[in-house]
Amino acid sequence: VQLQASGGGLVQAGGSLRLSCAASRRTFVRNVMGWFRQAPGKEREFVAAITWSGGSTKYADSVKGRFTISTDNAENTVYLQMNSLKPEDTAVYYCAAGAILHDTEIGYDYWGQGTLVTVSS
Repeated sequence: VQLQASGGGLVQAGGSLRLSCAASRRTFVRNVMGWFRQAPGKEREFVAAITWSGGSTKYADSVKGRFTISTDNAENTVYLQMNSLKPEDTAVYYCAAGAILHDTEIGYDYWGQGTLVTVSS
């Protein structure tokens, strides 16, 4: 299974971006897709996760109300809509596939290559 993340870029504070993560094939043995991010000099942290059915989602407190995770099952793609971006959202964003909906890296065993999001003040 390969995960291809895209959609990063440079945006001003208050702006929006939508990240995409395309799976090479349906990760049917991996029910969950997640987004994580790693800012310079910091540990990688959880951002959001969703089941492929879209029935369950989980968000980090820092992005609740601003970010929305969604799936397009027909395209085997997961999206992260990011609104009201802040400079502290600047990071490399990674998508991952896992078996359980949770907010740690444990259990996410397929990872994309990352896409850089830079939010200027």
